[in-house]
Amino acid sequence: MSHALIVIDMQVDFCPGGRLAVAGGDQIVAAINAMMPDAGAVILTQDWHPADHASFADNHADAAPFSTMQMPYGAQVLWPAHCVIGTPGAQFHPDLDVDRADLILRKGFRAGIDSYSAFFENDRTTATGLSGYLRDRGITDLTFAGLAHDFCVAWSAMDAARLGFRARVAEAACRAIDLDGSLAAARDAMTRAGVTLA
Repeated sequence: MSHALIVIDMQVDFCPGGRLAVAGGDQIVAAINAMMPDAGAVILTQDWHPADHASFADNHADAAPFSTMQMPYGAQVLWPAHCVIGTPGAQFHPDLDVDRADLILRKGFRAGIDSYSAFFENDRTTATGLSGYLRDRGITDLTFAGLAHDFCVAWSAMDAARLGFRARVAEAACRAIDLDGSLAAARDAMTRAGVTLA
């Protein structure tokens, strides 16, 4: 039981018709479900933002969605409001096998800081607790899938490698936003970080 499948943010708002839709995001649900029986553990992450979240363009005067703003912790893409706590868009895709999950980890609930990675807030120091959970269960090998390949999946996989886990991204079970070449940049960064792209 040393292997876990980490499913990143398979939520309604990230799928077609959602507030921050990733093209083809709904097309990977079946592939993710098919991977679950072979995993020793399944962890689902869930973006879980308050309505006043600092990463929402609507919360900054004259800020356009997908523009970048400097925050105390560094550069932050300003997103359309998405995955607001308690809204239908924050729920998991209805076809995702949620019952198979050992753990559901909510992230991004602090209003002042975004959280791409399953392991850390975007300040790179505030931990989510996932690393300790995995280590306590003796899990050493992680496979990542979900949305979006070039942001939350990539940051999670790179943090996993940095923390000493064997990290693999199942690219066929991911979809990307690809904002100004962000997918190619993320793939290069993951490779340099020691993440296996498969």
